[in-house]
Amino acid sequence: MTDAIIIDSGGANLASLQFALERLGAGTRVSGDAREIAAAARVLLPGVGSAADAMQRLRRSGLAQLLPSLRQPVLGICLGMQLLFERSAEGMTECLGVLPGEVRRLEAAPGRPVPHMGWNQLTDARPDPLLEGIGPGEYFYFVHSYAVPASEVTLAQVDYGEAVSAVVRRGNFWGTQFHPERSAAAGARLLGNFLKLT
Repeated sequence: MTDAIIIDSGGANLASLQFALERLGAGTRVSGDAREIAAAARVLLPGVGSAADAMQRLRRSGLAQLLPSLRQPVLGICLGMQLLFERSAEGMTECLGVLPGEVRRLEAAPGRPVPHMGWNQLTDARPDPLLEGIGPGEYFYFVHSYAVPASEVTLAQVDYGEAVSAVVRRGNFWGTQFHPERSAAAGARLLGNFLKLT
């Protein structure tokens, strides 16, 4: 039985995400098939690379039209989270528009290089089923040059010169800016929580 479909977004992290979910006992498939994705119990949208390239792939496959209409739990990861927003300053790209707001480039500063790469700590966390057993102070692994400022859809944030969204939600759509599949026990807990969502 398939517990979750991972959208074949062309990213290099597909295998590590699939392996992390299977370690939790989940049956998963990587797919770019719209009918299979529409029928899935849960959907993950991973992503690495540029927003413009990723959106071009989603439009070509018809998934850009499908994704906003999904009613099952959907989790966007890293670039996949950013694609859920209205637009990205990376290439002035129109995104999926599921979440309100714009993805912006991080500002480099002494001690704060861009990309933001490595472990960072949640500074705030609102109660949510995805964050069950996860609170402020937990560390997660980040690799990104663009980010979403904290807003009304932010469930948890990190400080990187400003309050940056680390976990977001609207309805059945969640997103994490960090890579849960590379975030040790805390990341496994979050993925396990996602697999319980219905």
